[in-house]
Amino acid sequence: MIPITDPKGQLTFIQDKIINKINEVLVSGKYILGPHVTELENEIAGRLGVSDAIAVANGTDALVLTLHSYGIGMGDEVITTPFSFFATAEAVSRVGATPVFVDIDETFNIDPLKINEKITSATKAILPVHLFGQPAAMDEINSIAAEHGLVVIEDACQAFGAKYKGKEVGSLGNAACFSFFPTKNLSTIGDGGVIVTSDKKAAKRIRALRAHGSTQKYFHSEIGYNSRLDELHAAILLICLEYIDSWNEKRRVLAKRYLKELKDTVCLTMPPAIEHTTHVYHLFCVQSEYRKEMIDCLNEAEIQTGIYYPRCIHLQEAYASLGYRKGDFPNAELLSDRLFAIPLFPTMTIEEQDQVISALRNFEVSGQ
Repeated sequence: MIPITDPKGQLTFIQDKIINKINEVLVSGKYILGPHVTELENEIAGRLGVSDAIAVANGTDALVLTLHSYGIGMGDEVITTPFSFFATAEAVSRVGATPVFVDIDETFNIDPLKINEKITSATKAILPVHLFGQPAAMDEINSIAAEHGLVVIEDACQAFGAKYKGKEVGSLGNAACFSFFPTKNLSTIGDGGVIVTSDKKAAKRIRALRAHGSTQKYFHSEIGYNSRLDELHAAILLICLEYIDSWNEKRRVLAKRYLKELKDTVCLTMPPAIEHTTHVYHLFCVQSEYRKEMIDCLNEAEIQTGIYYPRCIHLQEAYASLGYRKGDFPNAELLSDRLFAIPLFPTMTIEEQDQVISALRNFEVSGQ
């Protein structure tokens, strides 16, 4: 079976380095918020050109702590997309605020032209998602936020290394959140996340929040969380950070090949190429009105696929109380019916990719 992604294969060729690092941590006796976490934070902050990076337990916590740090809570509204992983909206709800959804555009990201109509006196932030590794329209989003005095928090959990007009995502808003889940572009062998910002006040509060609201041991200024990145994961991430640009470039090369070889496949719509952005293809997603049949065809050829996402967030049972109905966000809902991912990962061979391409082309012939 050709997988959608292959984190194990990606780490295999640096396995010896990882094992050495694990042993280094083991004998150090420093397992929580130690030197590897500090080094990772410094490396990421330096790469993105921000003043602070704060490592936390996972990407969801990164979103929650960031929202909390800006005082967003009960009675507040946060504008975001209905087409994302559930954690994007869940984090808003977790701090007591209400997610307010805006439909997406052709990039699969929030449509900036539709944001203004959703802003109310309760709106406190905009939470754009760089979905599948494609940067959102940050100039337009930041302009709207500045006009209305709103905070911009980037959900960059799927987009480490992506760029918007030459600047890396994570450096484009007031703060940004990344996930290091095993299938992400920059990943570890468990959960992990990081918050990046140049807002020193927010950074200071986030550092306290991740450690039970404490800046001095056993003294707590507020109710916080237990959300710290383990030293083992930080050590692994430091190694992976050395390779992330080459891994992302391999994803882009494979994506470019898909775009070329499948462009004339009538029953498929390719993901758009957006000017001024560098897509890092966390997932390579295509659209088809024959999605079920195509997935069955690929499965018979031992090619894994995945549906991202089969139900939009506004239609999830957990958000029934918000009163959204099917048809409220037609662009997002259309994608939930048509979009699916095909295999793409840095260690994918040309032979494996050719099998995927061949299976999709064969479906075009037999499925018409």
